[in-house]
Amino acid sequence: MSANRIVRIVAGFFVLLSLALGVKASPLFVSQAWLWFTAFVGLNLLQSGFTRFCPLDTVLKKFGVKPC
Repeated sequence: MSANRIVRIVAGFFVLLSLALGVKASPLFVSQAWLWFTAFVGLNLLQSGFTRFCPLDTVLKKFGVKPC
């Protein structure tokens, strides 16, 4: 599996998890503060689209995951 695919999977998982923990209608609700984490992931995806820099991609390369 390529690093690009792993980054997308992790980002999607983090968004869904933080929404489940931050939306009052969710059975997993903890606090609305989790919505800030959703915003952080979204902003990170936006900036990586422009700059082509992603912190998780850097970590995956150090672990030997092949780039796409």
